[in-house]
Amino acid sequence: MDLILALKDLRPLFAWAPAWVFTLALMALALVVALVAHSVLVRLVRRGLRGGGDFWRPLLMRTRAPGRLAMVTVALSVALAASPLTSRETAFAQHGFAIAFIVLLGWSALVAVDIGSALFIRRHRIDVADNLTARKHLTQIRILQRAVAVMVVLLTIGFALMTINQVRQWGVSLLAAGGAAGVLVGLALQPLLSSLIAGIQIATTQPIRLEDQVVVENEVGFIEEITATYVVVRLWDERRMVLPLTYFLTKPFQNWTRETAAQMGAVMLYVDYVTPVAPLRAKLMEMLKDTPLWDGRVAALQVTDAKVHGMEIRCLMSAGDAGKLFDLRCIVREAMIAYLRESYPTALPAWIREAPTAARAMAAQ
Repeated sequence: MDLILALKDLRPLFAWAPAWVFTLALMALALVVALVAHSVLVRLVRRGLRGGGDFWRPLLMRTRAPGRLAMVTVALSVALAASPLTSRETAFAQHGFAIAFIVLLGWSALVAVDIGSALFIRRHRIDVADNLTARKHLTQIRILQRAVAVMVVLLTIGFALMTINQVRQWGVSLLAAGGAAGVLVGLALQPLLSSLIAGIQIATTQPIRLEDQVVVENEVGFIEEITATYVVVRLWDERRMVLPLTYFLTKPFQNWTRETAAQMGAVMLYVDYVTPVAPLRAKLMEMLKDTPLWDGRVAALQVTDAKVHGMEIRCLMSAGDAGKLFDLRCIVREAMIAYLRESYPTALPAWIREAPTAARAMAAQ
């Protein structure tokens, strides 16, 4: 108040000029003072924060623009209070500066959330073999970051609307996401709020995490991105499937890396009863030991069924992840077929061996 009175005392110096000239002079003076004060304040804070951590210094540097604009709006608001403008004009301009100040505070809050999230993510690497814990924390912080950002935006818009008497009830409704006078706003925000709640639930319970391997809609892929409203699944052939966030809370799906990436798989062989099983078992163990794709956990060869035309043999093996398991199964399948063809040419069931002869006889007829 004393500052405003002191600025009003400068009016006699501009008695020769129109009122708008004095107003422009006050605003120019306020602008210069605000810029100088902000520069001095930033230097003092930087010296005080020297060696003060990885959060406050980046926050100070990235909020220099909104901080400068905030000081300018405050200074201009004080200058307008001391100007010879009418009360209505002054109130209108100061209201605009108040809304701008609220927006700048929201901007600074978003920057703080972004810096805090980046510092947390930096502590956890997912480019290592054992990255289950890192993916867990990374998923949580990414989802919560977007949820907090949405809440900051909603609060900023709500507080800005509450400064306008005519639409104050709309601002309250936006903040409360409901109310009798805000039914339309609540209905419009329902999809956004449901996605926001779903995101928080996924971050807490974690049915999926970043880089989890999943089976959705009969497609195999990896969780590439989790946003505030949708999830991007990177399919095995580089296509992208985009699903709503609520999909993973309302529909069944397979998560192959829920606890660990290691998996088991089988290769099925169908051979004649004269085929010896022990050499096949020894050959399987020999192949698995010679390939780095096998993780050493599971290796077995068993006769799982005896049918009319022959035996069903299952070669069971394990690998560190689904990709390695797929390659390992292909290698084992090719090697076992080659081994049977070279060492036991009569291993195929009799009806399969005789099929070409029968086909030639039918063709001759």
